[in-house]
Amino acid sequence: MPDNSVPLPDFTRWPSFPFEGDMRVKPLAAPVEVEPPRSGEDASECVACGTADDSYIWVSERWRVRAMDRPTGLPMVLILECRSHLDLGDLPNLLAAELGVMTVRLERAIRSLDGVARVHVNRWGDGSAHLHLWFLARPYGRLQLRGTFLSLWDDILPVIPEPQWRENLALVAAWLAGFGGQAIAEPPHIQWESPSTINYSPNANANANGNESPTADPETDDRRPTTLDDIETTKPDEAPAPTIAAESGALDHPAAEPQATT
Repeated sequence: MPDNSVPLPDFTRWPSFPFEGDMRVKPLAAPVEVEPPRSGEDASECVACGTADDSYIWVSERWRVRAMDRPTGLPMVLILECRSHLDLGDLPNLLAAELGVMTVRLERAIRSLDGVARVHVNRWGDGSAHLHLWFLARPYGRLQLRGTFLSLWDDILPVIPEPQWRENLALVAAWLAGFGGQAIAEPPHIQWESPSTINYSPNANANANGNESPTADPETDDRRPTTLDDIETTKPDEAPAPTIAAESGALDHPAAEPQATT
């Protein structure tokens, strides 16, 4: 039976260590003689090389930045990749120099977000052969998240709201695009309501006075709701209700403002 009585290392008592309680050291597996190939060792099977630009938040001629496919526990988790199928030690001098510039630029972009104190930059390289650097944002004031275990905390913390996550992605993409390249990520779109979809009940005043509205005709229940263009004045002694002319083009786009009439 293997000996599991190895004393726990000191970092298990650090405030940043995300676990507590009874723990023991996992037995160390025997080394293998030949390591298995990493994902994407063959460029024709590389996931990064086969992924289109629209899956990234920002792209340029030689670099791309992508996010996770869903909101994260940390304010921001991004991955920087080079377009060429290279690992860190394979970079030519030009890309090696640009990697330093891109690392600083992306760190600044993430740190400009509200509530971000630090940005951790990590490169492991044991999973994929295509060079990729991780950028993890530590929330401001969360001192327990400082240090080595930030990547673990990302899986533990509750995820941030998706609208905020998408807005942060768009801000970082726009920040990078200010130096070149193309921002792919966009902020969440505002759901504007067109005036033609506003419901208007001509019996609203009658209901306010305590009168019941007439019973709806079941044969017309499947018709679209009453719009401003459908309202006709029924009382000759009152001014006609204002309308919005559909032919004016004001309703062609949800965000367009109605044109003033004279």
